[in-house]
Amino acid sequence: MNLVFLGPPGAGKGTQANLLAGRVEIPKYATGDILREAVRENSPLGVEAKRYMDRGELVPDEVVLGIVDAALKSPDAERGFILDGFPRNVPQAEALDAYLAQQNRALSAVVYFDVDDEELVRRLARRRVCPDCGAVFSLRAETSEVSDRCDRCGGRLEARVDDKQETVRNRLRVYHENTEPLLAWYKNGSVKLFELDAIGTVEEVHGRLLSAVGCS
Repeated sequence: MNLVFLGPPGAGKGTQANLLAGRVEIPKYATGDILREAVRENSPLGVEAKRYMDRGELVPDEVVLGIVDAALKSPDAERGFILDGFPRNVPQAEALDAYLAQQNRALSAVVYFDVDDEELVRRLARRRVCPDCGAVFSLRAETSEVSDRCDRCGGRLEARVDDKQETVRNRLRVYHENTEPLLAWYKNGSVKLFELDAIGTVEEVHGRLLSAVGCS
């Protein structure tokens, strides 16, 4: 099972990718997570990526393609993979297809997580992350309260720099300009494209996902 998860920031791709990856025992690769780890480590890749990420802009293709190439060469990916948030534009999709063809592999399906912009702004304003273990939490909408400690490791939770409202709106603008054309590209291709209603509880959305990819 070789899957691509597409959708705007905050659509729930990462949560659903983690759940499905654990269920079918294949790795999930999120380019955003890898880039943020590089930023925390202040590596050369992280320094370069941070300039774009802090402004809500896309990291250049050559940087992202290098990350994906290294991930898919891992022995862990031989049984399959989930790419979370990649590709982000048509040139990246073409490069991914060419790379997989060289390995006599192909995508099984593409899943698009559909959420409207205003809901995404609300979601991301409530999101908190643990910098130590990567866990993600949400403020309760009715109280705007959450513990400042991670339930998993006890680390102090914080808001991501790119979850500020002005940055979120810029990220959405960049997404619409660069990533939405992928939907038309995949619709005209040979890979199955599932457009998933990503509004609802985590369990509700996961049930729809399992049905779409044939794992229910």
